[in-house]
Amino acid sequence: MQKNYMSKLILLVIVLTAQQALADKTSGLKWITLEKGLQFGEFKAKSESVLGDSIVRILRINPKYFSFHLANASAKGEGVNLSVRQWAKKYKFVASINASMYQRDHLRSISFMRSGAHVNNPRLSRHKTILAFNPIKSDDGKVKLFDRECDSIKQMKQDFHVLVQSIRMISCTGKNVWKQQKGKWSTAAIAADKDGNILFIHVRALYTTHDLINILIALPINIRSAMYVEGGPQAQLFIRGGEDKEFNLLGRYRLRLSQNIITKYGWPVPNVIGIKKR
Repeated sequence: MQKNYMSKLILLVIVLTAQQALADKTSGLKWITLEKGLQFGEFKAKSESVLGDSIVRILRINPKYFSFHLANASAKGEGVNLSVRQWAKKYKFVASINASMYQRDHLRSISFMRSGAHVNNPRLSRHKTILAFNPIKSDDGKVKLFDRECDSIKQMKQDFHVLVQSIRMISCTGKNVWKQQKGKWSTAAIAADKDGNILFIHVRALYTTHDLINILIALPINIRSAMYVEGGPQAQLFIRGGEDKEFNLLGRYRLRLSQNIITKYGWPVPNVIGIKKR
């Protein structure tokens, strides 16, 4: 009886292992541990892009091991826009990504952005998502992606030094809130998963934002909420984790020689979010 039970158990383990291997192959799952609390993943999107490799690249960050920082060209002593990679090199960030889209002055964010005493943009816009970090009353490394339909902006301002408002992609109820449109471009996004990790996401392949959100929701990454931070050639993600791993991910809008030359080196942007090891 015991032997029969063990045979069934072994068979079950083999079946489950095969199913997981098939699931990983289907989703294109490939995680690389860069260092403790930091993983880089590549996922094959289920729907093919009209241009590009259809790969969703994600940096998964555990805030227990990494602190978050906002860098602004508008801050005192700055004044010069840099590529996301250059911002990372300047401040020794382990990784960095666009903080949000910016206005025509190439300095101010499109929505509310505050870092302690420095306010890049004081206007609270209609956009629903706010990334908050650097708690005022504690040093517990708390990082939150808030939804204004479910959370209080007044409380956020009281609890956190840094607030970055941007465009919601996934609602607090897990819904795709972006209407379908014709334009397709590369995308940079910041998300949170249900385990408390923050995700820096970059997709160079061209998708409408609506379709990309559906792709993200379908991926096995336990995503809870997400906000759009940039699109087109300005969308960037730089990662320097571990001893010899470095990724400089750059976006594009369409095949055009002049844009390809610019994006080879990284588009200068005014505001980025970076992380450092605690």
